[in-house]
Amino acid sequence: MIRIAAVGDVHVDQDVVGRFRPALEELPDCADVLLLAGDLTRHGTESEAHCVAKEFGGLGVPVVTVLGNHDHQCDQVPQVVKVLEDAGITVLEGDGTVLEIDGRRLGVAGVKGFGGGFAGRCASDFGEPEMKAFVRTTTDSADRLGAALRGLDCDVLVALTHYSPVPDTLAGEPPEIYPFLGAYQLGQAIDSAPTALALHGHAHAGSERGTTPGGVRVRNVAHPVIKQAYSVFHVGNHVD
Repeated sequence: MIRIAAVGDVHVDQDVVGRFRPALEELPDCADVLLLAGDLTRHGTESEAHCVAKEFGGLGVPVVTVLGNHDHQCDQVPQVVKVLEDAGITVLEGDGTVLEIDGRRLGVAGVKGFGGGFAGRCASDFGEPEMKAFVRTTTDSADRLGAALRGLDCDVLVALTHYSPVPDTLAGEPPEIYPFLGAYQLGQAIDSAPTALALHGHAHAGSERGTTPGGVRVRNVAHPVIKQAYSVFHVGNHVD
């Protein structure tokens, strides 16, 4: 059994440094890996990335992340990624990584994702160039996630996104903003591979549990939802 700790939407800046660290110091006792579901920073600045690196670096377990919409705000993504990677944090965007854990290979494929909505109430690749570009951003992101999931040689497969792949975990958010919180294409990508668990953030007022149309368990690990430094999931023969 592999133990996965996960949290998203920590929105770290100088004022937050130290808030999560006491619980994070206990990670090696209760988890084999930490997955971060994006929105690591408030505004996506290099200085905030250094705060994230201080808070989530050097934990004694591998740390894997995707970025969120907040991490793109100041157009400093390359600088943010470099700071995180220099701290030993693996940043995924349309690719994956395989971790050897107690003789088993955990594959994590990640992408930020994008919005668009869900079956029956979603944007379509039709009409104005702006709408086509919006939907194609989502489709391209989902395609990269699916390819990454299918391309990993591992024993247990996990999908990591910022945007939600299902509407279930958005329950509690205003329905009017569902299209800006996730997209069904991400769920299709997750279902295209033998994924054991899908983790996301972004929906601060959403719900914790959901399922893709193909039956993959989805968990919203946004910090305002789980209300703790991280949740721990056991994957292998089943998912807690």
